[in-house]
Amino acid sequence: MGISMKATNWEFANRALVFGVIFGCSFALYALDRQSGAAVLANWLESILHVDAGLAVRALFGLAAFVLALAALLRTWASSYLQAGVVYATEVKTESLVAGGPYRRVRNPLYLATILMAFGMGALMNRAGFVFAVVAMTLFCYRLILREESDLAASHGPAYEQYRRAVPRLWPALRPRIASSGRPAHWSAGFKAEFWCWGCAAAVAALAVTLSVNWFYLILAASIALLWLTSLMLRRG
Repeated sequence: MGISMKATNWEFANRALVFGVIFGCSFALYALDRQSGAAVLANWLESILHVDAGLAVRALFGLAAFVLALAALLRTWASSYLQAGVVYATEVKTESLVAGGPYRRVRNPLYLATILMAFGMGALMNRAGFVFAVVAMTLFCYRLILREESDLAASHGPAYEQYRRAVPRLWPALRPRIASSGRPAHWSAGFKAEFWCWGCAAAVAALAVTLSVNWFYLILAASIALLWLTSLMLRRG
């Protein structure tokens, strides 16, 4: 069953596009329900706890921004141990195993962060959109993980099997499960590769502060454009 669920070559090469489609479809569900999930929850809190709904919405958007910042930090930490060309490669890179930083606690920190982003961005969607985004993103990331694990197992054999048994797939361990490989982190490269993630967090943070969708869309559009330019430059390079 695991083999049949593996992502195809096209899915892996175009995973950023699929991520975008998932988010796009999630927001499109506003056609069925015009009220955001955050607004619904804020109104419920107002009726139950008698807190101001406007303040509750700001707090929920602030929490979403925190989740997105956490996801950006995790992606930056993970990318600082990889080359940007590996993070955004159109094919699975199996030349080496990384055993540093977050990879000592969880095998797929980049995909874990992407799922966290679905939760964070979900605060801006309606209830159906939130559920769709989280479920679809989790399933797609799982397919990508199965594809990468299959290729890594074929390339590294017992070494990867030992790593796979020691380190959890998606739920991070509190303590490192393996010894460090000694590879240094290149934080500047990590921030450069994941700057767009910080832009997403900044966009939601701006929304929490101003409740202005104009600032949100402006920062978000700039972040998406930066991701597209980064991917294009890496492919050409």
